[in-house]
Amino acid sequence: MQLVFHAGAHFTEEERLMKCLVKNKEAFGAQGVAVPGPGKYRKLLRDSMEAMEVSKPSENAREILLEAILDDEKADRVILSNGHFFSPVREAVQEGLIYPKAPKRMAQMVEIFQEDQIELFLGLRNPATFLPEVFRRSPKDGLADFMGGIDPRQLRWSDTLHRIRDAAPRVSITVWCNEDAPLIWPEILREMGGIDHGDPVEGAFDLLGEIMAEDGMARFLAYLEKQPTMTDIHMRRVMMAFLDKFAIDEAIEEELDMPGWTDHLVAEMTQGYDEDVFDIARIPDVRVLSA
Repeated sequence: MQLVFHAGAHFTEEERLMKCLVKNKEAFGAQGVAVPGPGKYRKLLRDSMEAMEVSKPSENAREILLEAILDDEKADRVILSNGHFFSPVREAVQEGLIYPKAPKRMAQMVEIFQEDQIELFLGLRNPATFLPEVFRRSPKDGLADFMGGIDPRQLRWSDTLHRIRDAAPRVSITVWCNEDAPLIWPEILREMGGIDHGDPVEGAFDLLGEIMAEDGMARFLAYLEKQPTMTDIHMRRVMMAFLDKFAIDEAIEEELDMPGWTDHLVAEMTQGYDEDVFDIARIPDVRVLSA
């Protein structure tokens, strides 16, 4: 069986993606792809991983979990989505790392589902905007304590992905930048579902509609109706053209509120993020979906 774990990250439209996957439940199901409701597996998997801290999983752990998750549904591919899979948000940044528990979590899933093909899907976000969101929910008293003495410019998603790759080498990994998500949302849904690129998906433009004026969105959809055979590359170019004219500025701009941070620091972090994504694309068996 193919098991797809969508692990967030936090603040990358993770719950919206889950809702879009549920919208496609029936169409995906017709192709042997199950989209179980999150209530069926989030606590179940969390309890399983906690139990593995003290003992190895039972020999029939896989069968028990799949039976509970699928509830008699037949499938060749199962999509499980949980933005807290690697950790609660308050523990997302520790020891100078993003999701330091992620390698262990993936290794645990490999141990349980040894017979299956496991795929990890993860949205990334610029640390310059990710860190402030995590810090606001952190129990740490101050920024220095929160960062653990690490320069924020040194924080890299690639460090986390390298550690996951070392801990779970047979897991295939697909990532994307949250900043690109409105333009590649249909592709993300199709790749998670393992369906053909030409297949329609529900909610393909839900995210785009949040950052584009209503009039612009109506014109965009009308344009698509006249171009039914448009390729993904062509569609992204059309999206960008419409966004140039009809983007909602307030929906795109992000306010950063971190003590002591300057525009220069944010610019350096953003440049480091761009370089990091380039490096991530060179990690073996890691695929980057991009606009």
